[in-house]
Amino acid sequence: MNDIADTPLPPYYAVIFTSLQSDDLGGYAETAARMYELAAEQPGFLGVESARAEIGITVSYWADRDSIQRWKDVAEHREAQRLGMDRWYSSYKIRIALVERDYGIY
Repeated sequence: MNDIADTPLPPYYAVIFTSLQSDDLGGYAETAARMYELAAEQPGFLGVESARAEIGITVSYWADRDSIQRWKDVAEHREAQRLGMDRWYSSYKIRIALVERDYGIY
């Protein structure tokens, strides 16, 4: 998860999760690792990039909006979302964007 995601040619979708953590992080690292494993198993998952300093930003890439919705509905992911809201994050925001263009050096 420390690499730049190798996404296909656009169009595809990006789910941008921005967060500030709370002081209660018990179980957070293990759950985050499990969510990466579980997301990678989902149809339509294209990759993920994540960074954390004062603000955490995780961007996951998906083939289409249906894939994003299916991921949101996975029971184990819903439980992680609940824990995030209840314990791990003092604030967060989710944005979903259509990627129409990408380029760079790989």
